[in-house]
Amino acid sequence: MKKIENVVAFLAMVLLIFTILISSFQLAIYGDSEYKFYRTEYEKYDVTSSLGMKLEDVMKVTVQMMDYLIDREEELSITTMVEGKEQDFFNEQDRLHMADVKVLFLGGLKLRNWAAVVALALVAVLILRKADLGSVLFKGFIRAFVAVLIAAGIIGILFATDFTKYFTIFHEIFFTNDLWMFDPAEDYMIRMLPEGFFADMLLRIGVTFGALMAVTLVIIGFLRRFYKNIRTSNKSD
Repeated sequence: MKKIENVVAFLAMVLLIFTILISSFQLAIYGDSEYKFYRTEYEKYDVTSSLGMKLEDVMKVTVQMMDYLIDREEELSITTMVEGKEQDFFNEQDRLHMADVKVLFLGGLKLRNWAAVVALALVAVLILRKADLGSVLFKGFIRAFVAVLIAAGIIGILFATDFTKYFTIFHEIFFTNDLWMFDPAEDYMIRMLPEGFFADMLLRIGVTFGALMAVTLVIIGFLRRFYKNIRTSNKSD
């Protein structure tokens, strides 16, 4: 009986951590409606010089692109001044690749929502079984966290040793074509989003994930103590 409850709790916490991870992506990418992080990155990597654009125009392109990814815009297209010419910032390869990214991103959000629902259902099972909820969830979270921490540590070390190599492997895993392979000499979007930008975004996601995990751990810790106090009170009565 206890073993089943531990397995159920572990699975629930794995799904919870997955939910937190995808939410970390969403918060890191869309957490600031004014996209101040993007502005800072553009200034850091001097993308205005490589594009021949004003920063405000680059920000307008960014808003249009981000709205497209979250399905607020149907088409990835915006006319602006680039290299002294008024033209569409995005080309056909951009549109095809970003359509793939959009499917991946929105699919991840849907999967996150389902993971949250299943995690809640598993917790409901534990409640119906009258499990020691605080203790079993705390143990399940710690075990799931350790497993994720080991995986994240390995991934982090790999990216730190050779970001370009593993960034390429990531794309080869998640995309079935080579549309993500851009030529900076021909493509404006890759000039706007250099490799350093993605490295910084990955760090931003990691920090967000760590913060949310810490908050979750505190909440589950309080839940554990709450149930422990109830048990102690019932015994004394």
